[in-house]
Amino acid sequence: MGPPQAEDALREAVSMGVDEVRLISDRAFAGSDTWATSYTLSKAIEKLGFDIIFCGKQAIDGDTAQVGPEIAEFLNIPHIAYVKKVEDISASSVKVHRLMDDGYDVVESSVPVLLTVVKEINTPRLPSLKGKMAAKKTVIIKMDAQAIGAEEGNLGLKGSPTQVKNIFAPQSKVNRYALEGTLEQQVDALIEELRRMKCV
Repeated sequence: MGPPQAEDALREAVSMGVDEVRLISDRAFAGSDTWATSYTLSKAIEKLGFDIIFCGKQAIDGDTAQVGPEIAEFLNIPHIAYVKKVEDISASSVKVHRLMDDGYDVVESSVPVLLTVVKEINTPRLPSLKGKMAAKKTVIIKMDAQAIGAEEGNLGLKGSPTQVKNIFAPQSKVNRYALEGTLEQQVDALIEELRRMKCV
């Protein structure tokens, strides 16, 4: 989903081995927040059909990590976030390793399913000469709001329940410190500090 210049990214994907690409593009999509973006993508995915949907963990602009899980909600399918390895796939299920702060979980889900993946999932292949030639010749099929059967009221700025009013870097505060000791000592110290601040 993106403006016409997103064709460049799709051609790069073809050069790396992707069989078929679609560009979901329409002026009506402009200004979409994560909800409207997820709605739009879910309508396109419904039209195309699917078994397993792979999404990145998060976008590099908004950095919200919301679009993948929201697409799964619109499609009423399960999702697994932070996938670092696909262990097994069958016609009816998928088993994956989900990245956690202290290691990973092994999670199994029925198919269809949506997975959001982290960079550890693989090392992207380099485009081959054959792939680059195929990318140049690829006809990119475009799908607009009408083609995906989207309702106008759910698209773009009009269909976005959130809007960015201001972006700023938070100011750092100097009155911070790390709790030390055993877990129990840290919990006791935290409770004491919260009492001192009259938070509990």
